[in-house]
Amino acid sequence: MQRPIALFIVSLLSFTFLNAQKPKTPSSSQIYESIQKLNFLGSVLYVAAHPDDENTRLISYMSNQVKARTAYLSLTRGDGGQNLIGPEIRELLGVIRTQELLAARRVDGGEQIFSRANDFGYSKHPEETFSIWDKEQVLSDVVLAIRKFKPDVIINRFDHRTPGRTHGHHTASAMLSLEAFDMVADASVYPDQLKQTSIWQPKRLFYNTSWWRYGREAFEKLDKSNMIKFDIGVYYPLKGLSNNELASIASSQHLCQGFGRLSQRGTQQEYIEFIKGEVPEGDNIFSGIDTSWSRIKGGKAIGAILYEVENNFNFKNPSKHVPQLIEAYKLLQDVEDDHWKTQKTKELKAIIEMCAGLYLEASASIPTVSAKNDIEINIEVLKRSNAKAKLKNIRISPLDQIQNTDLSLESNKKHTFSFSSIIPTDMKTTSPYWLNKKGTKGMYQVDDETIIGTPETQRALQANFVVDLDGYIIHFEKDVIHRYSKPDKGELYRPFEIIPEASAKISEKVIIFENDKQRDITVVVKAGKDNLEGHVEVCHPDDWNVYPKNQKVSIKHKDEEQTLVFTVIPPKNQSEGLIGPIVHIGDHDYTRELVEIKYDHIPFQTVLLPSESKVVRLDIKKRGENIAYIQGAGDVVPESLQQIGYNVRVIKPEDITAELLSRFDAVVVGIRAYNTIDDLSFKQQTLFDFVADGGNMIVQYNTAYRLKAEQLAPYQIKLSRERVTDENAEVRFLNPEHPVLNFPNKITQQDFEGWTQERGLYFPNQWGPEFTPILSMNDKNETPKDGSLLVAKHGKGHYIYTGLSFFREFPEGVSGAYRLFANMLSLGKEDLKLEAKLND
Repeated sequence: MQRPIALFIVSLLSFTFLNAQKPKTPSSSQIYESIQKLNFLGSVLYVAAHPDDENTRLISYMSNQVKARTAYLSLTRGDGGQNLIGPEIRELLGVIRTQELLAARRVDGGEQIFSRANDFGYSKHPEETFSIWDKEQVLSDVVLAIRKFKPDVIINRFDHRTPGRTHGHHTASAMLSLEAFDMVADASVYPDQLKQTSIWQPKRLFYNTSWWRYGREAFEKLDKSNMIKFDIGVYYPLKGLSNNELASIASSQHLCQGFGRLSQRGTQQEYIEFIKGEVPEGDNIFSGIDTSWSRIKGGKAIGAILYEVENNFNFKNPSKHVPQLIEAYKLLQDVEDDHWKTQKTKELKAIIEMCAGLYLEASASIPTVSAKNDIEINIEVLKRSNAKAKLKNIRISPLDQIQNTDLSLESNKKHTFSFSSIIPTDMKTTSPYWLNKKGTKGMYQVDDETIIGTPETQRALQANFVVDLDGYIIHFEKDVIHRYSKPDKGELYRPFEIIPEASAKISEKVIIFENDKQRDITVVVKAGKDNLEGHVEVCHPDDWNVYPKNQKVSIKHKDEEQTLVFTVIPPKNQSEGLIGPIVHIGDHDYTRELVEIKYDHIPFQTVLLPSESKVVRLDIKKRGENIAYIQGAGDVVPESLQQIGYNVRVIKPEDITAELLSRFDAVVVGIRAYNTIDDLSFKQQTLFDFVADGGNMIVQYNTAYRLKAEQLAPYQIKLSRERVTDENAEVRFLNPEHPVLNFPNKITQQDFEGWTQERGLYFPNQWGPEFTPILSMNDKNETPKDGSLLVAKHGKGHYIYTGLSFFREFPEGVSGAYRLFANMLSLGKEDLKLEAKLND
């Protein structure tokens, strides 16, 4: 790799992964590219359903080659996916995937927008999708996004004409985009939106088609007269990267979905099919659209200045252009078109800051603080150019603290200031705004219409730097962040957060009682301030009891925790409900848990969620005691099995030997283990021998794609994409007398009530005669799927393959899932029970 390219990639990755909050210090090439984009007045909106649906090649091409303002509207935040890098699922996974999208956009140059739709899991048809989403609300969000962003061109990732051929969310995104295209210019449609934006009409709409819809050979023969193609492998000399290389880096930000990949280079064709609007001329998607400064009234004079800057850009000394940029900035403030005035003011202000060499940073001394507590904010101001500049004042908002400086900024001389303040009582905590209120299975609840669609919660504090540049005052706003260092990582940045003065959690999210014996639980209270004093109690259902009623909380230092033990007494009979801690501090009650998410490829995340745990009094029996667990893509199955009394040991594939396995009654293989662990395939025969010697082996779902084992089972089995997405789908017993449905727990239809998100996924659709299918199920209007639970006798033991979603049901405390899994682990033990009776 050539040195300039290597340096660019290292710089790009380090900024993306670790320093999303770091003030930008762009090179001359980057400033020049920003000026090129400033001089293009056109925009593209790309529309799909989930994080990782977006075509980063096309987003990058539109942003970096065409120079259009480009955004990706993802209808959901991806809560319903799987997590290949950690234990977070549902809401917390949605937080991670939101940040991965933002990381991708920092690479490919796009912007990010969302709707309020919640990813509730796989959907086979848009009809099902719309029955769970509030279609009217999601449609209004799409209309709002178009009206606010005002794209000239919309590109749908998916085809609206093929319902049922792909994920229902996918087709739904295209259908909503198409419907919104005809609505956005009608002032009678969602008229309340016009309080914050205005009507708009995009010029045309496309579908991002490709060979994967038709097959490569069929696509080559296809009539493409209605399509436009791009070479998305174009090379960018200023970056030292091709577009497809840049896109690969962007796509690789989706690490929790396993999207880390090799980069691509060379010519590569991308196609979009014209769907609606004004027919384009040739291969120009902006044909008939004036994308110059002449597009807006008063823009010609602005363009005359800015085109001159672009055509004669001084790479050695960009500050020479500051007077011209200031003159253009003044003229821009008189433009009548509010949309372009707002957008281009933002872009031009950033370019002025870059050309002037301004380094403006506001860093809190600590990463978090609670209301009524002190905070110190350290300011650093530096002008690394010969531009004429004077710092007039600095204001911290919304604290309304100001320092009047009237300081002439000398070249490359650092100036530091500090603010000390108390966080107001009414200051809101900074948690992801879409999780502040409980939504539904298909929708987030967001009451503030002005923030619908925004990717993140607005930062708590901002620093406003008032700078006189060449005799003209400009305000530069910067979020207050937290800058720190670590010996093994160097300088780091993370968001500055407002947190509650107290938070609490119960260590276990699901607490299973296999009988009516009382059990101790731990409540962990975390202090958001020094000298926290109060008490905590645990709310519980009426037929449960918790002792003692409350306990004292006394924590001396902020961020320290106090662990309290409560005794939970379950009812005699099967029952379930929610328990949750309440921390009473003075006149305030705190009922939320503070969750911290830390991965190197996204900024540090602080999330506040309702602090509650599900308690389940189970009527459950089991056989066997010792379970070996092989971790796959990440789940909480080991902890769940421990809850019902099993001794579970997580083992590594490289440690698997016959002697080790002889200590266990059963081996359970985690979800997607055969997709993610290379070494596991080398241990298959050892595992099969364990089964033949009398052990049980349970393999949870894998996908046929990227399957690393040639022989998944001791007998023939073939995985498919078959799944049942309706968690309430009827479950039919194919072999009602089979031991797995009868011993030691009698499984009934009641055991399949209350399941969450789905029944199961990636069921086998072919298997050898050695396997006995146990259950049959299907989604509406589909044929029966019989491969969700397959049992085969192998030697003295049993091999079990299941695509049932135990990994989703266990964290939700679904009673029937526990009872059925206990039966799977107990297979063959009924013979031991009979033998014991005979010996007696």
